[in-house]
Amino acid sequence: MTRAEGIHPTALVDPAARIHPTARVGAFSIVGAEVALGADAEVGHHVVLEGRVEIAPRAKVGHGSVLGGKPQDLKFRDGTPSGVRIGTDTVIREYVTIHRATHPDGWTEIGEGCLVMAMSHIAHDCRVGDGVILINYSGITGHCEIGERATIGGLTGIVPFTRVGAFAYIGGLSKVTQDVPPFLLAEGSPAVARGVNVVGLRRAGMPPADRRVIQDAYRILYRSGLAPQGAVERIRRELPPIPPLTLLLEFIAGARRGICGAPSGEPGDVPAAPESEPV
Repeated sequence: MTRAEGIHPTALVDPAARIHPTARVGAFSIVGAEVALGADAEVGHHVVLEGRVEIAPRAKVGHGSVLGGKPQDLKFRDGTPSGVRIGTDTVIREYVTIHRATHPDGWTEIGEGCLVMAMSHIAHDCRVGDGVILINYSGITGHCEIGERATIGGLTGIVPFTRVGAFAYIGGLSKVTQDVPPFLLAEGSPAVARGVNVVGLRRAGMPPADRRVIQDAYRILYRSGLAPQGAVERIRRELPPIPPLTLLLEFIAGARRGICGAPSGEPGDVPAAPESEPV
């Protein structure tokens, strides 16, 4: 094949790779046969793309990153056809590792418009939603699901098969061992619920009335002294069934490993989000 203008002379690009004419590949990078780079995709220097890797238009991969490497899973068998998908406009910074899925025709998927900061790791079979931010040194282990526009703090570790809900915010240095419901703030080792991500919801354009409903649901769920099932039943009785609340309750119903708990001590030791907030 004719080398595209945007491919550095020192890059090793397999002739079978599908490279859009406007894509760019930096110096000393290695691009395997099953790689596809979309329009205006950008691959930095010393990057390795191996196995099935699909990088959508305008996505960027920082220097030294490795995408599509074999999963760190003892069940994985060499030759298993699986891969990694990176969404449009997602930015992956320096030295990030994202491993391909374990099972045949499986994918580790990163959504659109995400920011994966330097040195982070996303393991096999993960699903990362649109607009997610992973701060430096985040460790996302196998089969995790991160909802849209969630933020994972730096040096946070998440155990396998854990879910983080949409618009949740996990503080840095946290150890996440249970599902974190949508819209909540969580942090600690193990991570516990600290309140509602009011700032994030305001920035996302959620109306004040809906934010107050989510705050009321948080107080029932974490400060009423009820077990989760009883809290959910009370929420259904007392609060209006707005779409964000429905999302929250459906997430809790699907929590196979339980949801993160309240801080230790008496209910109310850690304040919930304020009763009222500026519009």
